[in-house]
Amino acid sequence: MSTPKELRYSEEHEWVKVEGDKVRIGITEFAQSELGDIVFVELPEIGAEIKANEPFGSVESVKTVSELYAPISGKVVEINEELDDNPEFVNESPYEKAWMVVIEPSNIADVDNLMTAEQYEKMTNQD
Repeated sequence: MSTPKELRYSEEHEWVKVEGDKVRIGITEFAQSELGDIVFVELPEIGAEIKANEPFGSVESVKTVSELYAPISGKVVEINEELDDNPEFVNESPYEKAWMVVIEPSNIADVDNLMTAEQYEKMTNQD
């Protein structure tokens, strides 16, 4: 299972990639494998404020509906509209094609409070 070292991770299985003063967010390969085949992704509107540890959307699989939890707070500046027509990207490419949102974080330093790849692998028993 892939856990890119350059990303940070939340206990709710979201990944975070810092891109200058913005942050890209998606769900981990571990999370999508637990969920099964993704059939629908619900994301917030551009301009929405998301709050750390609170739901900002959901993913629906053939097995269940699961909330997406914001790893950090901020304002949504971009959403991955391709997921409307291609929810399977979450299963096929969780770190590249299936990013969920880009936010302008309220405090970029909050990223430092998230887990490293090694910590996330330990939490999910992938080591």
